[in-house]
Amino acid sequence: MRNTARWAAALGLTATAVLGPLTGAATAATETSSLVLTARYGDTYSALSADATAAPFSEVTLSCSPHASGTHPNAKEACTELRRVNGDLDALQPEPGVMCPMYFDPITVTVNGVWEGRTVSYERTFGNACVKNTYGSLFAF
Repeated sequence: MRNTARWAAALGLTATAVLGPLTGAATAATETSSLVLTARYGDTYSALSADATAAPFSEVTLSCSPHASGTHPNAKEACTELRRVNGDLDALQPEPGVMCPMYFDPITVTVNGVWEGRTVSYERTFGNACVKNTYGSLFAF
């Protein structure tokens, strides 16, 4: 009985040593991309904002590999936008020509997770919901 367990362990270790590098090459091409996005009222930079520590009013998940999925309402479009900017959330720009009302009702969006193997921790405060939504599908949740 002990010999069987030893052989099984030895065979498992040998398979890992031989096949490990081959499977590593396959997974490197499809890095993990899974994010959690939250939105809450308030401006984290303003001590005057009563809602600065408010609980999120919206939270969605977004996974872009191997295909777009999650609870994000526009997962496919959001993943396309992220791929276009190579995961650089600061590179996202508002849609040109969109007019928003000029009132201050700040919404802070956070994005945390992994994009193509890199850790993501992002936060941005928008002047109001209209402004947030002009930055494309990613923030329109």
